[in-house]
Amino acid sequence: MKRTPIKRNEYLKPISREHHQGLLLCWKIRTGFAKNVEVSRIKNYVDWFYQDHLLPHFDLEEKYIFTILEDENELVRKALSDHRRLKRLFESPTDLEKNLSLIEEELESHIRFEERILFNQIQEIASDEQLQSLEAIHNEKGFVDNTEDPFWSKEN
Repeated sequence: MKRTPIKRNEYLKPISREHHQGLLLCWKIRTGFAKNVEVSRIKNYVDWFYQDHLLPHFDLEEKYIFTILEDENELVRKALSDHRRLKRLFESPTDLEKNLSLIEEELESHIRFEERILFNQIQEIASDEQLQSLEAIHNEKGFVDNTEDPFWSKEN
């Protein structure tokens, strides 16, 4: 089945670009496992990504994007539940390999859900003013990767 590209509203595009970085994190975890990289190296990178990028991203979505829909919206409730589950996985100090594997699977699934389902509903319901307000709230700086230990690269 061929997927047609999603027509994303201009004001949501910066958030979608952040989602792309999340999908790259999943790819980096998979690549690290495939290359038998020491789990602690993968975890160090994942911790950095979580603190510097994912937590602020979750906060932005929860305060400004999800609130465009009603509190009891089932899609918002699912997204919030996903956020809680992912936070627990990222913050768990035990079963690192298992948790990294679950992070990789669940984060990718969560991002695909937001992009393909939740954001489409938000675009349909949001007023132009609501969408435009995101521009003032979210100043896209561009992603700067942590390349101190690029375990996913061909050279490593």
